[in-house]
Amino acid sequence: MYPEIQPYKAEHLPVSGEHNLYLEQSGNSQGQAVLFLHGGPGGGCQPWNRQFFDPGGYRIILFDQRGAGRSTPHASLEENTTQHLIADIEAIRVHLKIERWVVFGGSWGSTLALAYAEQNPERVLGLILRGVFLCRDVDIHWFYQYGAGRLFPDYWEDFLAPIPELERYDLVTAYYKRLSGDDEVARMACAEAWSRWEGRTATLKPDTRLAAHFSEPHFATAMARIECHYFINQAFMRSNQLLEDAYRLAEIPGVIVHGRYDVICPVDQACLLHQEWPKSELKIIPDAGHAASEPGITKALLQATDGMLAELT
Repeated sequence: MYPEIQPYKAEHLPVSGEHNLYLEQSGNSQGQAVLFLHGGPGGGCQPWNRQFFDPGGYRIILFDQRGAGRSTPHASLEENTTQHLIADIEAIRVHLKIERWVVFGGSWGSTLALAYAEQNPERVLGLILRGVFLCRDVDIHWFYQYGAGRLFPDYWEDFLAPIPELERYDLVTAYYKRLSGDDEVARMACAEAWSRWEGRTATLKPDTRLAAHFSEPHFATAMARIECHYFINQAFMRSNQLLEDAYRLAEIPGVIVHGRYDVICPVDQACLLHQEWPKSELKIIPDAGHAASEPGITKALLQATDGMLAELT
């Protein structure tokens, strides 16, 4: 990855009476604008996310979505929907006086990138997506009800543990009741279990540091509450919306990077999107799962950002 860098500007941007977004810029202030969209929803950005981009050529823009990371209020579910996030992206673009930009997103970040690009194709020069998540009912059911747990039965038992057996027929609903409830002890236990399940299954080879990061209480609270809030509401989108509206990406070039053994977002989602998006290039990484930190995925993402910069400049 590119060397570590610090932002040349960081600020909080108010986008409503409720929410203030952490927003930063690094790299070349006169370079090609690229927007990084983090996962979750609720995951927040990390300093190493800047290192996917050539700092000499890119104006690198990171922000923490509503309720995530350093945005305030932390873990808030109020006024927090996909349409709010799309409006926030446009507010950031206008605030920074950017006409068009490259959009880079992984996991939920790919969901949001697609939703934004399909609504505002004239603003997007290119898309770089990792671990495509179409956020359909079948995709949520696979990871949070029946499917992925068969591959990780020991981890799945820990995910089930906070929920009484009589409620396990609908785990998203059972978790949401506790994550949005007033019982702080139950809320924190469910947040840790929900987030740890994702952290443990994100990589092909075990990564204890990643799992520990997902279990950290401050991170887990936002991740679990906001993810569950979105998933119980079908991500505030129509069923199959991202594939049905993919024709709007017709003039946008893009790269899709997806791990062959991605258990969180199985690779068929990337294949379906590629079929509906003629200008996309699909790279299936043969020895990787879901995480951007896995070597094969990192390498492919760097090739994609370098290639996109060369094409545009």
